[in-house]
Amino acid sequence: MRVVVLSKDNTDYARTVTDYLRDFKRFTGHDLTIMDPETPDGVSFCQAYDILEFPTVVALSDAGVLLMQWRGIPLPTISEVSYYV
Repeated sequence: MRVVVLSKDNTDYARTVTDYLRDFKRFTGHDLTIMDPETPDGVSFCQAYDILEFPTVVALSDAGVLLMQWRGIPLPTISEVSYYV
């Protein structure tokens, strides 16, 4: 399984996402994949999983099947996401 965080830089929530990623790494020892939704890869990812709101945290199976999705602020708890890492 993998978890992807879709977030744009220079937004009012960018600091919240940065702090969340730092805390997630500190508490779990795992890094989450970060994707900018404005890059070509990010645009196709967002279209594939119908993501319109940012920040969004997406949990995917190894086959790419959407398992869980959290949209907007507040971000999910670290324990909710750590199950999928």
